[in-house]
Amino acid sequence: MCGVFGLFSSEENITQEIFDALTVLQHRGQDAAGIATCEKNGRFHLKKGNGLVRDIIHTRHVRHLTGNIGIGHVRYPTAGCSSPDEAQPFYVNSPFGIMLAHNGNLTNADVLAKEIFETDLRHLSTSSDSEVLLNVFAHELAKLKKPHPVADDIFTAISNTQKRVRGAYAVVGFIANVGLFAFRDPNGIRPLCFGSREKNFGEMEYAVSSESVALAPLGFTLERDVSPGEAIFIDWKGNLSTQQCAENPVLTPCIFELVYMARPDSIMDKISVYKSRLRMGEYLAKKIQKVAPDLDIDVVIPIPESSRTSAMELAYHLRKKYREGFIKNRYIGRTFIMPGQEIRKKSVHYKLSAIDLEFNGKNVLLVDDSIVRGTTSKEIIRMARKAGAKNVYFASAAPPVKYPNVYGIDMPTRKELVAYGVTEEEVGKIIGADRIFYQNLPDLILSAQEGNPEIKSFDASCFDGKYVTGDVDEAFLKKVESFRSSNRDTTENPVTLL
Repeated sequence: MCGVFGLFSSEENITQEIFDALTVLQHRGQDAAGIATCEKNGRFHLKKGNGLVRDIIHTRHVRHLTGNIGIGHVRYPTAGCSSPDEAQPFYVNSPFGIMLAHNGNLTNADVLAKEIFETDLRHLSTSSDSEVLLNVFAHELAKLKKPHPVADDIFTAISNTQKRVRGAYAVVGFIANVGLFAFRDPNGIRPLCFGSREKNFGEMEYAVSSESVALAPLGFTLERDVSPGEAIFIDWKGNLSTQQCAENPVLTPCIFELVYMARPDSIMDKISVYKSRLRMGEYLAKKIQKVAPDLDIDVVIPIPESSRTSAMELAYHLRKKYREGFIKNRYIGRTFIMPGQEIRKKSVHYKLSAIDLEFNGKNVLLVDDSIVRGTTSKEIIRMARKAGAKNVYFASAAPPVKYPNVYGIDMPTRKELVAYGVTEEEVGKIIGADRIFYQNLPDLILSAQEGNPEIKSFDASCFDGKYVTGDVDEAFLKKVESFRSSNRDTTENPVTLL
């Protein structure tokens, strides 16, 4: 998972605003960050590297990253590679000079990499599928042989790009002396939206973002989500154009964005993340009332941060006390995306500390957004018992995670998923809970769908194993698992398979 942001402005110094937007999107990636800008004379500026946004972009960089068009990116390594070379945005000098940043994963990146070298005669310098995507787009734009491409040419290149690439992608980029562009995959798996604001004398400025939450602090009004398969282009004069570039677009957004990835104050595909999590809590409470009506719960305690909303609503419907039992160290990153089991295990204790008064002698229902590897859940339950809890029950606002996510979220191989091949009760025993409760998948879908009834289906592949792009089979999953396993112990990676 990554975060992307693009900005077209009438001003020449936009880096501070991109920096501010990326800090709002920091939850989407804490491994690397980067900003690229372009001046009206076509000169590019780029600063990127490993670390948080504040670690990479300093005041001296803001002064030199000049231009009225820019893009930014925050990243975590989907396939386990944290090389500084794979920080985004990426650049190619032909044609025209193009910068691009990408959120998602291509499922045919290895095939495309071979085509790029043997047919397109282009060289890849990293293992990133984002560089693959950039070179495919660059090649399709070069094929048009237009010395001064306009909106229709950009849309043609994007359309031809979408015919070649498979998987999930939300893209922002710019072309020297041409303009800013953005596009989304035909299934709309990864989120993308855009907003506008009016400057002096009626000049319009535009921003494109992974989440709507990054728009308001900069004074942008959310216009709408980018439709699946749709492309946006803003030329150097500020003229906005949009066009559907996919042949058969169907909106099937990733439901795990609503469960865990997105900020609660974001709106995604017209769905309030906050309200969807409230509904998750309500549905989970109804399930607990049905299967365990006499469960002796003294207090409901969330596991910070993303489970709070669901936990509050669950406690309300169960008519139980809601308490904050864990204090979070905000300077520790998200343990879900940390590499290595031991690192995640240790980070739980660095990240959370228990308030003994809320646990001592009580029957506690812990609520989390999901259970992936089970490592974090197991350690938190141990902390609760050490703090004096009498019984520890565990509730997940999401169904059991049984399959890898191949569309841009670094969920591990099937054998590393605690729920794969076992029953829910067995998961409870593995993590040490006295009883475990999982959300039902139909209820999770309803929690999201009630926010936007126009969406008929979601990508819920990590729960049901159904991959919406239609090109993920057992052979592909084994290939991915082999690749991820080999990357546990090596720093040399082939082109990213995802």
